[in-house]
Amino acid sequence: MTSANLIIVLLVGTIVGVLTGMVVGDSISIWYLAMSAGILAAIIAAVVRNLIVARGAGQGPDDARTPWIVVIFALIATLATDLAALEVARLSGLEAPVWVGALAGLFASVMMGILLITYHTKPGEIPTLRRSRT
Repeated sequence: MTSANLIIVLLVGTIVGVLTGMVVGDSISIWYLAMSAGILAAIIAAVVRNLIVARGAGQGPDDARTPWIVVIFALIATLATDLAALEVARLSGLEAPVWVGALAGLFASVMMGILLITYHTKPGEIPTLRRSRT
């Protein structure tokens, strides 16, 4: 179930980044585009993950919602990942808004996935997500 969580978060984050790059385009600075794409990707990926995995599927080892502390930490980490995405776009020579948005969304969702797995893992355990205690 951990892989399903990661796939959902990564796909949704990247799609949100691409859509942000397409919608915003050249109307704002590329720096602000990267920041807004990453922040939106982290928030929407957490919401969609909660809707699909925790409420929709409801089967498997993980029926817990994404804790808001993980989302807050992901938003803070988004500052670094968005700047990294902008730097990768600059070094690749492709500073198109869609490319910057896609990279920012992907990097933010990777960080979200890492924080999600880290939150649910205890030292010495195999990283798997557990059921909520309700």
